[in-house]
Amino acid sequence: MMHTVTNFLRRFRREEDGQMLVEFALAVPLIMTLFLTSVELGIYAMRQNFLDRGVDMAVRDVRLNTTTNYTHAQLKTMICENAGFLPDCENALKLEMTPVNPRSFAGFAGVADCIDVTEPLKPSRVFKHGGEHQLMMIRACYLFDPIFPTTGMGYAFTRTEDGSDRAKMLALSAFVQEPNS
Repeated sequence: MMHTVTNFLRRFRREEDGQMLVEFALAVPLIMTLFLTSVELGIYAMRQNFLDRGVDMAVRDVRLNTTTNYTHAQLKTMICENAGFLPDCENALKLEMTPVNPRSFAGFAGVADCIDVTEPLKPSRVFKHGGEHQLMMIRACYLFDPIFPTTGMGYAFTRTEDGSDRAKMLALSAFVQEPNS
């Protein structure tokens, strides 16, 4: 009995029939993770560009229409209409707008707290209209579902501090309230 086991192990050590299977089993998960990560990164970059475009176009409208005092809902709708490819934008977007003193700017207070779409919509943290010639900052926070949430970059996106399965992206813009006359 021991002789047969020893002969089998010698033959097993000399054979090279399964070498490609081992390389395949080690390489394919790595290659697939890189591929899925690159797809996720491409879609993230596209969404970020659309969010930035939506915020910039809405801020442009605010700057050009100086006699209109836009509400939070109107700005949100303008951003979502101009952004295009942002699924569930109306529910997954949160805005903050605040006046800024350019000589002592300290940034927005706190970390952006995007909404959780499973809860009712909370009112914005800060949304103040500025006066004439006042510098204003707007921050848009958008929550989205990664395409591949269990691999690569999608997995890294979903490990957020709030424990949700959604990832967030931010867009910032600044403008000056022009005079109304």
